[in-house]
This record gives sequence, C-alpha cells and structure tokens, in this order.
Amino acid sequence: MREVWEGTGPILVASHCDASATFTGAAIDSRSVQPGDLFFALHGESQDGHDFVDDAVAHGAAGVVADRPIEPSGVSVFHTSDSLTALHRIAAQQRRRHDVRVIGVTGSVGKTTCKEIVASVLGRNYRVLKSESNYNTDIGIALTLLRLTSDHERAVLEMAMYGRGEVALLAEMTAPHVGIVTNIGPVHLERVGWMGGIVEAKAELVEALPSDGLAVLNGDDARTAALAQRTRARTVLFGKSEQCTVRGRDVQSHGLDGISFRIEANGESVAVSCPLPGKHHVYPALAATAVALNEGMSLREIADALADVKLEQRLNVTPGPNGSTIIDDSYNASPAAMLAALDLLSELDGRRIAVLGDMRELGAAEEEGHRAVGSHAAECCDVLFVIGENASITSAAAREAGHTDVRILESDDDAAKELRAELRDGDYALIKASRALGLEKLVKALVTQ
Repeated sequence: MREVWEGTGPILVASHCDASATFTGAAIDSRSVQPGDLFFALHGESQDGHDFVDDAVAHGAAGVVADRPIEPSGVSVFHTSDSLTALHRIAAQQRRRHDVRVIGVTGSVGKTTCKEIVASVLGRNYRVLKSESNYNTDIGIALTLLRLTSDHERAVLEMAMYGRGEVALLAEMTAPHVGIVTNIGPVHLERVGWMGGIVEAKAELVEALPSDGLAVLNGDDARTAALAQRTRARTVLFGKSEQCTVRGRDVQSHGLDGISFRIEANGESVAVSCPLPGKHHVYPALAATAVALNEGMSLREIADALADVKLEQRLNVTPGPNGSTIIDDSYNASPAAMLAALDLLSELDGRRIAVLGDMRELGAAEEEGHRAVGSHAAECCDVLFVIGENASITSAAAREAGHTDVRILESDDDAAKELRAELRDGDYALIKASRALGLEKLVKALVTQ
C-alpha cells in the first residue's frame, strides 16, 4: 500500500483504503484480473477501463486506480489526476525498490528475438525477468516492472518506438544499466517523417545510460554504430566487420536446423552452434554475447547457452500442400526483415517460392524499400508471388534484376488457389508481409486444405 501512495504522490487526489492492504499483481484488462490485483482503469482508443471496474472487482481485484469518480464497494480505491501516469509512477517506484540490473533492447528490426536470446543466455547464471510477448510499450513495460521481486537479478526489457520521446519515457521508468540497439532502419518512417527522427528516437536509450553502463551497438550498421558518440556509457560494437569488438566469423547456415559460427571477443574465440534458422540470427547472438560478457559470464558459458536457445518464434514451419513446406513469417515485415527472410529461403535445398506482400509505414522509403526487396528476391527464389498495393513495384524490380517467373496475385482467394496448384513435393514457400495484409489467412487456407 505504501508503494502505491508513494508512486502516485503528486497526482493522488483521494484514496479510500485500508492502510494494511496489499496487492499481489497489476492488471489493465478486467478479464485478466487475478485475486488480489490492483486494477488500473485506463482510457483506450475505443474503450474506457472505468467502464469495467465492476467486472475487475468481480474477478477479484483488491484495489482500483481511477481518474474519474467510481465507487466500487469492498476494495481500495485511489483517485488520481491520470491513471496512466499513476501506472508509470508506481512501476518506476517498484523498479527503484529492487537492486536489479536492467538491460533495455530497442531497434528497428529484431528487438523481440534479441530480447529473448539475451534473457535465455543470462538465464543460465541469473534469475531473469523479461518483458513477455509484445509488452514493449509504456503500459507493457510498466506491468512487467510490477512483476519484479527480490528474487530477480536481471531484467531484460524490449522497448518499442513509434515516435520521439517514447524510448526516453521507458528509460526513465526502467533506469537501464545496459542498452542494446539492434539496428536503425525506415520502420515507422511514415509516423516519424524522416530517418533523422528515427535515429534521434533510438538514441534516447543510450543517452539515458549511466556513466558506468554499457551501450551495445550493431557495428555493421552505420547509423547504429554512430550512437557511440551519443552516450556517456562504455560502448561495445557487435557484428561481422573488423571494427566490432564482439565479432562473428565463419557464419554457416544449416537451413531450418540453425546456424554455426565463431565468436571472437577479448582475445578469445569459441565455436557456436545455434538452433535458430537464418544467418541473420548471428546478430542477436552477438549482442547477447556482449551483454553476458559484461555481466560476468565466460565465452564458453555463453556458447553453451546459445546452443540451448529455444524461442517462441513468429516464424512457423509447417507442412503444406502436395508435400511442400510452408514457412509462415506473416506476422510483420520491414525491408531488413524481408531481406533476412529471403536469405533464409535461399539457404534451403529445394525449389524456393516466395509470397511477398506490402510493407507498411515506410513513408518516403516505400518505393525504395519494395524495389530493394524485389531485386533481392530475384537472387533468392525460383518463383515470386507478390500481392498488395505495391505488388507492381516489387515485381518490376524483380524482373529488372533478371527474375523470369514473377506473378501478381489479385486476392487471398486467388493466392490460395494458385499456390495449391503450384506447390509440389520438396518445395519451400515463404509467406511474408506486414500484419495489415492478413496473410495468416492464406497460410491457414494452405495448411488446412
């Protein structure tokens, strides 16, 4: 109870509660409330949490934080000037109460994978709290911090960015010791307006690090490596180029069975076998190495941990029609993620088919991004299907690069019908686009027919 009062501090308008009351957790969705939780009534785009206070209490909420008049019976009530700010303040208060080292992860592509690998590697030696699923916004991070206990030794938190100031807010709330930037590209460019704005937004994490902290930066990405000039913390570059102090060498793909490579760091070298498919996974593995070395783990311990990494990947491999294999990567897409997925496809033995849809929120980089993907697809697949508003751009670039079998799909139904007729034994079909295109419906149609 004291933590709630201290956290809400200046924004607490009134409270009606038992001073000895305690809360076992926090929730913003009345359906997910567990007995003893503190329920935060937040204002959403289409719904208002205050309308669900009674439901939260019925599910066992022991307290409610609200910013409009409510009078639930039998529970503690905290009236504040702003429920969301209250959530932020209480979460920050909880973080300050625990002597845990926080590792923040941001970047344009690969944040979730990097966060999972870092948490998995550190988990070999430490008790780790990590942000779950897509809990990477101010609300998700706050709820994650409210799960902190004295048992946790490390916290690995993914930090999303949709505009300026958002990463700074997350860094202020979490007080990270280590900040990882995976890369910087034109994701959300439509919202931010220009690449300089994206760079400024990503820089907010390393700018927030303390002087005894560590900035872990992708040394193969010029924009990211340049952030070394924006932090007072010590800097480590990871990647495959000579300038990187944590370096990956001799990267080999074993198709869907994973990758192998060597890590060089601190004058040592170790061989690594990692079950994650695609050479692009060497980058989050190297970032995790840099963090784990900083946290006191040996290179041998890190290699053993990377060999055992198991992730809930967005990429799903499933049997398709006529003995084919469907590589479902339809969750999201950006130019860098598209290129990485095509590289994985190119590493497979068999006829390679790519079904690519639009990439959204690229702003001024929309045409350039789709042309880059089309050109790269010409090198990576035997048959290219394209769908969406930018299909003509992608297909034209593929043909200009020499691809001779490029087909434009007009609808999901046409796509399912044509792919079922096209796919045969031994084929691999990659399906990838931004979530807005809903290509998971195409995947479902292919694997259930």
